[in-house]
Amino acid sequence: MCPGPFGASGACSHGGRAHLPAGQSALLLVHVMLNALAFLLDKVVFFVTCAHPPPPPLERERVYRRGDLLEVPRTLFTHFGIYLGDGRVAHLIPDILPAVTSDVRHLRRKVTNTRLVLGVLSKRASVRVDSVEDFAYGASVRLNTHAMESAGRGPPDDEEAARRAERLLGSVTYSLLWNNCEHFVTWCRYGDARSLQTEQFCQWLKSLIRDQRNAAVAGMLGLLSLACLGVSSGTALPAVFIPFTLWMAS
Repeated sequence: MCPGPFGASGACSHGGRAHLPAGQSALLLVHVMLNALAFLLDKVVFFVTCAHPPPPPLERERVYRRGDLLEVPRTLFTHFGIYLGDGRVAHLIPDILPAVTSDVRHLRRKVTNTRLVLGVLSKRASVRVDSVEDFAYGASVRLNTHAMESAGRGPPDDEEAARRAERLLGSVTYSLLWNNCEHFVTWCRYGDARSLQTEQFCQWLKSLIRDQRNAAVAGMLGLLSLACLGVSSGTALPAVFIPFTLWMAS
C-alpha cells in the first residue's frame, strides 16, 4: 500500500499512474461536485445581490410625483418601489433583521447583502422607506409608466397608491415568486397583487417541463450518477424519480 492523497494508505502507483480505491474516488467526486456547487451559489448570490459595474449617476434632475412607480434594473430581475415624495421610496425588500430584533435604530440602517439573502432564505421581508439613493443601491432609477396598463388596467390613483404603501410599512412574509416587491407595488397602484416577472418565469418553467428532451437528459444524468457514486437509496431514488416526474409532467 502507498500513501494516499489524504494522508492515509491508498492505492499504489503502477506505471506512473495512481489508482484510487473506489471509495476514495467517490469521495473525491463528491468533493469536486460540492466545490462546484458552492462556486455557482456564490456567483448567483453575487449577481442577485446587486453586483454592478461603477454606477451611473442618479437622475437627480427628474422630479418624481408622489405615487409614481420606480424601478431599478438588476442583473437577474427588476426591483420596484412607490415614490412617497421628498426623496423617499417605499419598497418591499427581503430582510432577516425584523425577525430577530425590534430595535428601530438597527432596522433603519440600509439593508446589507447578508440581511437580504438571509431574508430570502427565511421568507421574511419588510416594507420600508429609504432614500432614492439607498433604494437604487448604486443602479439607475427609472420611472415605470406602463406596468399593468398593458394588461388592460386603467391609470392608477397616485395618491391612493402612496397611501396604501404607507399603510403597509413594517415586517411582512416574503416569497420569491408569490409575494415580492412587484406584488407590493401592483397592489398599491392597482389593487391587484401581480408580478409579471413571476408570470414570465412560470411560463418559462412550464415550457421547460413540457419539453420531453429534459426527461431524457435527467435520465442520462441519473445513470451517470449511479455509475460514478454507486447504487444506493440516495442515488437510485433521484435517478428514477426525477426523470419519471419530468416524463409524466411533459
